[in-house]
Amino acid sequence: MSSASSVNDALSGYLAGRLTAEQLVATIAAEYYRGTRNGERETWRPIVDVIERAHPGVVELRSSETHPGFDVRLAERPFPKRYEAELRQAVTATLDRVPGSRVPPPEAPKPGFLRRIVNALRRVFRG
Repeated sequence: MSSASSVNDALSGYLAGRLTAEQLVATIAAEYYRGTRNGERETWRPIVDVIERAHPGVVELRSSETHPGFDVRLAERPFPKRYEAELRQAVTATLDRVPGSRVPPPEAPKPGFLRRIVNALRRVFRG
């Protein structure tokens, strides 16, 4: 199962009452902060806006023991009840905005090795 379909299942599950707001927040935040390159990040932006407004600090940076830099981890706190209607509206709007089967657009194909070299040389000579 792809991550996009699992997020869509989480959105549908939340609207159907099978998931709590905290479970939805965890799923969306994990996908949003993981999916920085594939274009899906903007799909979840309206929901993340509500989450960040209602539930600031949903993620925390911690030092990583496995690699240099930081890990992004979800902070486990309850989602404020007074913002659940706004969260539900954002989820509904996002599902309505995603075309067709409610699956985000597919990831653009990554350029091959030769194309990446050509693009890098173009950037160098453009200055």
